[in-house]
Amino acid sequence: MPSPKTILIIDDDVDLREALAEQLMLDEAYRPIQAPTATQGIALATDARPDLILLDIDLPDMDGREACRQMRTKGVSTPVIMLTGQDSDDDTVRGLDAGANDYVTKPFRFQVLLARIRAQLRSHEQSEDAVFRIGPYEFRPANKMLVDNHGKKVRLTEKETNILKYLYRADGQSVAREELLTEVWGYNAGVTTHTLETHIYRLRQKIEPEPGQASLLVTDAGGYRLAVAVWPFKSQDPRSRARDRWAAPRPAQAHGCGRFRR
Repeated sequence: MPSPKTILIIDDDVDLREALAEQLMLDEAYRPIQAPTATQGIALATDARPDLILLDIDLPDMDGREACRQMRTKGVSTPVIMLTGQDSDDDTVRGLDAGANDYVTKPFRFQVLLARIRAQLRSHEQSEDAVFRIGPYEFRPANKMLVDNHGKKVRLTEKETNILKYLYRADGQSVAREELLTEVWGYNAGVTTHTLETHIYRLRQKIEPEPGQASLLVTDAGGYRLAVAVWPFKSQDPRSRARDRWAAPRPAQAHGCGRFRR
């Protein structure tokens, strides 16, 4: 299965923050981290590289809209969903103009928020500046590059980049050779499965510790898949340490969505 998406929750309301974290952790697709202030949230947004940010507007040290502006200024391209009790059209416009991707008014239903989270993650994955985790690497499609946990860069060709993008979107499922050929090369009578196999071979030479015994890009059921789950990311990178330090503990049980109302 794919690595969980890290969701940064920035909110000074501890009850709401922890309730959101608990609900998110019920789905193994998400890994919440928390910050009670804008200052701490901005630091985590830049250091921990979350996949999505839930940002309250009414924070004790800074207006959430200003926090969003500062994150964008620092180069944070992560999707931001603002949470607020202010529901006027002017408030919505100000939030979106500050750099937010979406705007959710309290009180809200968790399932509605979760649907918006999924929508923003899908949209971001298709954007040019997205960064993905593939095993021990950060995958940067726009730069045609993988970066390992020591900062070493692995340059990719355009075809190699497109192969990894399509396999990543398959969420750990096997993709048939013919399907990969169609998606990466399009309809071309001169391209055969041998062409794909050659590119896979060269890609493995770049990313596998032992290319002859592939453990990341594996052959499976007449095709290929990314075996991301076998590569726990153990990095000395401070961004990863920040994620671990701020990750919420797994709850013993879930709480009702009523806690999201205030």
